[in-house]
Parts: sequence; C-alpha cells; structure tokens
Amino acid sequence: MTRDAAIGELKKKVREGAEWDVVIIGGGATGLGAALEAVTRGYKTLLVEQADFAKSTSSKSTKLVHGGVRYLAQGDVALVREASIERGLLTKNAPHLVHNTSFVIPAYSLWDSIMYTVGLKLYDWMAGRLSLGRSRHISKSETLKRLPTLSPKRLSAGILYHDGQFDDSRLAINLVQTIAEHGGLVLNYVKVKGLEKNGRGKIVKVLLQDVENNETYKVVTKGVINATGVFADDVLRMDNPGAKHSIAASQGVHLVLDREFLPGDDALMIPKTSDGRVLFAVPWHNKIVVGTTDTPVNSISLDPLALEQEISFILATAGAYLNKPPQRSDVRSVWAGLRPLAAPQGNSEKTKEISRSHKITISPAGLITIIGGKWTTFRKMAEDVIDKLEESHGWPATGSVTSNLPLHGALEKVDFHNPMYFYGADAALVEALASQEPALKEVLSTRLCIIKAQVIWAARNEMARTVEDVLARRIRALFLDAEEAVRIAPQVAHMLAGELGHDKEWEQQQLEEFRALAKTYMLN
Repeated sequence: MTRDAAIGELKKKVREGAEWDVVIIGGGATGLGAALEAVTRGYKTLLVEQADFAKSTSSKSTKLVHGGVRYLAQGDVALVREASIERGLLTKNAPHLVHNTSFVIPAYSLWDSIMYTVGLKLYDWMAGRLSLGRSRHISKSETLKRLPTLSPKRLSAGILYHDGQFDDSRLAINLVQTIAEHGGLVLNYVKVKGLEKNGRGKIVKVLLQDVENNETYKVVTKGVINATGVFADDVLRMDNPGAKHSIAASQGVHLVLDREFLPGDDALMIPKTSDGRVLFAVPWHNKIVVGTTDTPVNSISLDPLALEQEISFILATAGAYLNKPPQRSDVRSVWAGLRPLAAPQGNSEKTKEISRSHKITISPAGLITIIGGKWTTFRKMAEDVIDKLEESHGWPATGSVTSNLPLHGALEKVDFHNPMYFYGADAALVEALASQEPALKEVLSTRLCIIKAQVIWAARNEMARTVEDVLARRIRALFLDAEEAVRIAPQVAHMLAGELGHDKEWEQQQLEEFRALAKTYMLN
C-alpha cells in the first residue's frame, strides 16, 4: 500500500465513524511490533509515526540481534535468556535480514581465555535449541587467520562465538508491510496532537495531524499504546501534564569504515573498554560498523549529534586493537542514536548499568506506555504490551501467533552475495521493475550497488516520501557512505518528485534538507 492509499483509507474510516480497537503511537521497533501483535490477534489496529518509520533510535543500532554478552556479565540472566530465544526466532522469521555471524573475542591472558570460554558456554546453553552455534576456544594463529588485521601484540588466543546480525530499518519496513498484509493501517508522517477523554476520564479519541499537508483527523479508539521511545514523556504529558519523567536517554554512536579494516566474515568483540562497555566491529553491507558509546543526554531529538569525545573514543579503542589504526579520514559515516531507557529510581545510576528490560505502565486514563527494551526483544515486548491491553480492558485473553510468523520478504534460501539480498522475496520484483522500465536499470552508485529501480520501488511499495527516507532507511546509503549519498541525492530527488507529483521547488528543498543532514554524518 502506498502512503496516499493509506491516508485515503484513514479518511474513509473517519467519515464512517469507525472505532479502532487500538491506536499505537510510534513507528519504531516497539510500535511496529505491537501493531503486528495486535492485528494478528484480530484487533482493528492503527499505527501512526510522526516522521518516517525507524527514523530515530530504530535505524541507529549496532546492527546486532543478540542475547547480550554484556548483560550476562552484569548478571541479567533473564534478559539474556529472553533475547537469545527471540534471536533464534528472528533468524527463522526474517532470514533475509537476520543471520548468524561468528564473533571473535581476543584473549590476552590465560585468565581471559578461561573466563570468556566459560561465560560463552553459559551463553550457548541459555539459547537452548535456538542456539546459532557452539562457542569454542581458538588458538592465537586461528584468531589471526580469522581477524588478519588484529594486532598480534600480547595476543594469546581467542574465543569464537555466534550471534545474530541484521539490518534494522529494513526490518522495520518489512514489519510495516506485514502489518498491512494482515489488515492493519500504518502511516508515517502523522503526528499525534492530543488525546480526548470521555466523562469518566478515559481516553476515547486521538487527534492526528498529517505532517505533509497539516490536515487533522479525530479517530475513535478503545485503547492507546504509547510506543514512542525517547519521546514517551511527550505523550504521557498529553494525558497528564504533571506526569513524572520516565525516560533516561543514553546516546550510542557508531562509525562506519571500509572492509579493509576487518576483511573476512568474522566480527570483532572487545569485551572491556575504558568506559566499561564492550566495543563491536561488525561486517555490514560490505562495510564495517564500529561502536558503541553510552553517553547520558538531557536533550531529546530525532537527529542527535555524535560528540567529539565519542568519536575519539571509538577511533582510539579500535586503533588499540588493529594493525592499522583508523583515522578520521577513514570514516565513511557516523551516526548517533538515543536509547529510551526507563529512568532509574535515584540519580546515581549510570546509563550503561540501567537494565535493557522493558517496562509497561498504565495511566488512570488508560494510556499504556512501553519503554526500554531493544530490537532483539521487540516481538516479546509486543506480546507483553498487547497482553496488558487485553487485561486492562477486561477483554478475553488471546494467544500470540507471532513467534512463528514469517515477515514480509522472508525466503528460505538467501544469497548474501547478491547486492539486493535484503529485499528477500521482493528482490525479484525490484529486478522485474527494472526490466519493465529499462531506464530504471541504470546504476546510481557503483560503490554501493544501487540502481534507479530501488528508488521507485521505495516510493511505490515502501512508503518512502523524502530523499532521506530513500537514502537513509530504504537503501542505507547515508549510513554506509555519506559522501556517496550526497553525490546521488540530486538524481533521487528528481526521481521522487516525478513519482510523487512534486514540483522543482520541492525537489530543491529536499536536496537542501538532505545535504544539511548528511553533513552531520560526515567527519570534516
């Protein structure tokens, strides 16, 4: 469904006075998961997102679907167990996006070797039958064979283990498509402007505004779920202006390097850095993603900026382990994302120590808010929040069907060497579009293996509305190589303007906005 068709459907429902079972606010991992859970249980479901799907936190992850080795070290066994199970389910439900990757932890002493080997055996055990592979101790020579750019200095051995790797915003888009296929209505660029209550003080209507043309709609609903991540407090205050602060935002930064810094198929995991976090270097779309940081922040925005200290920390930490330390000039893209952590009781807790478990609250007016969590556990979070919706409304309990539900695009056999592998079953349709319209076969970027058909496909089938939507979250160019994304942006703007019926002025404005954003992804 195109966005125009989806807006048309919303208008029709409003004219008819239709009542939704649930309106979900927020189009990131949490909201999309909740919408899929609701619609597959038979509920009339509407999801709205103020910007683009996965615009904020959910497109800026470390690209890992993982149990969380660090959480095991912190003693959060329940979260690791839950995440390990969900990781296994995701590899089955979205195999074109989520796949097994081998990780190597370098060991620099006998104690390191013993400690990490034992810990990772426990990690394997907790995944049970959904384990992605057994961990094992490997020699120094095998460690260097797998990670040829790792510095051999003081290295004594390595530990090999398995975890999941994925594409976050592509998973979000496939969730949008799956929700629509099951009868849900999903809209980007629709902002919630207010909540209306009945005489008993319960929320019964949600006021919406189409960001593109400022048209407003009032929708009737039985339930509302606030799944807006770091913006959760904004919605809580629509319900109750005196609502307590619920979010402790933490910023995570990632740098992207060329594959020469970590050739081969293995990822590198450094288990102990100077700030107490782990550092990952993960192969992703023929690049290497290195991160992350954990910096408490007070200001919340859709496009947070990487701090100089965070960039320096990642470069210095990676440089301490690699033969060729990466320099600023080697960074192809840098981005920052905000984690929506549940605010701790008291002010002394560091953000890296706050549990990544999710938290669900219900206001006296019936607003259900879910905060915390991570991509790996989005399906279980969704199951929990819809269970809570049923419980709070006194509805009969229904069973979840999402644990074995293939997502849009799922394929049994995936060729990860195909540049279009992340489309899954849709790859053949993108290629067919290029065949039908030969001009769309033209290559937009040789460096990133992008053809023009992908831009048109994004507009027609993935609800892309802007140059940023296409280059950041549909084909990932901005995240992989910001300079290359800027180079191809004029062609993308021209194609989108033609496809969506916009004029030259819109095209120029889009270019200006995208170039300004792209500057924040570059290191000068």
